[in-house]
Amino acid sequence: MPIRFKSDAKIVKRAVNLRVDSNMLDEAKALDINLSATLEQALTVALKAQREAKWLQENKEGIEAYNAHVAKHGLWNDSFRTF
Repeated sequence: MPIRFKSDAKIVKRAVNLRVDSNMLDEAKALDINLSATLEQALTVALKAQREAKWLQENKEGIEAYNAHVAKHGLWNDSFRTF
């Protein structure tokens, strides 16, 4: 089941036109692969990866500052660690 980013209450689907390698399409049809579901799953993965990369880029400065702080001062709970 793909991850939904908004309320599942009202999912509107649209028809799209795609160009697909004909050999892949023939094989997918022969194997009864649901093209719509497969595309949705692939898009879910691609969107998640792009959002993560965007978030990391947008927060790069803060992450670097935090890492520098930890490198200099350690973690707040270092004195409680037993390992």
